[in-house]
Amino acid sequence: MPSEHPSITRFRDEHARRGGTGEVVILPDAVHTAALAAEALGCEVGAIANSLLFDAAGSPVLILTSGAHRVDTDKVASEVGTGPLKRAKPEFVRQHTGQVIGGVSPLAHPAPVPTYLDSWLRRYDVVWAAAGHPAAVFSTTYDELLALTGATEIEVA
Repeated sequence: MPSEHPSITRFRDEHARRGGTGEVVILPDAVHTAALAAEALGCEVGAIANSLLFDAAGSPVLILTSGAHRVDTDKVASEVGTGPLKRAKPEFVRQHTGQVIGGVSPLAHPAPVPTYLDSWLRRYDVVWAAAGHPAAVFSTTYDELLALTGATEIEVA
């Protein structure tokens, strides 16, 4: 049996340390989009919590948004007072999260990242988010995700 990817192991350790209760699921294939993740898990695309890292003038900002939403970066930047939010380049994502685009988890980053949680996700009893790798996800609830991440609730769309 192949060993687990180190980023998934780091996620599992941090998830347990913070008291996470959800199940980590390793899918047979990478799921780089919310639609693919929802299809693999048999849930609504809105129940997928996309972890999107933005570059705010060199500082990372993580937005956990429903797979049913696009982030209105102007609205969010204005609300949180960061200045313009730009889509982060792959190197920036890896530097600040230790993970790759498509597998960025809300936890287990090298240093704390300001995090915002899309209040739309509250509509779902079970929310799924990446677990540090494009083929790994974990189940949680909105309230648990809020507690695990210390995020600020926000409307992103």
